[in-house]
Amino acid sequence: QVQLVESGGGLVQAGGSLRLSCAASGRTFISNYDMGWFRQAPGKEREFVAAITWDSTYYANSVKGRFTISRDNAKNTVYLQMNILEPEDTAVYFCAARPRTSYIRAPNSDYDYWGRGTQVTVSP
Repeated sequence: QVQLVESGGGLVQAGGSLRLSCAASGRTFISNYDMGWFRQAPGKEREFVAAITWDSTYYANSVKGRFTISRDNAKNTVYLQMNILEPEDTAVYFCAARPRTSYIRAPNSDYDYWGRGTQVTVSP
């Protein structure tokens, strides 16, 4: 079982930055998992933001160049550095994990474990 806890959300003005953290626990080593970030804005479906595998990172077009996903396996933590934030980035941000496989999968699906989310609000 994998427990994921997000932190680092808050209120920021447009153009500002935030860094989200996702701490994994439960006899889990994130080095064995692909990790992802998703978000859900009010009235909208949850959408993919970024993912990190053992050798690659992936981003939604809407955040490419502004957001950076990284991992610290020693701390069992994944980060999402968000720069040049826009009001459209306002959402609840969720961390997700899936066990690594030997075959290739799309980076935005098949996640088995989810955190409860952290709110990010960007004011104009």
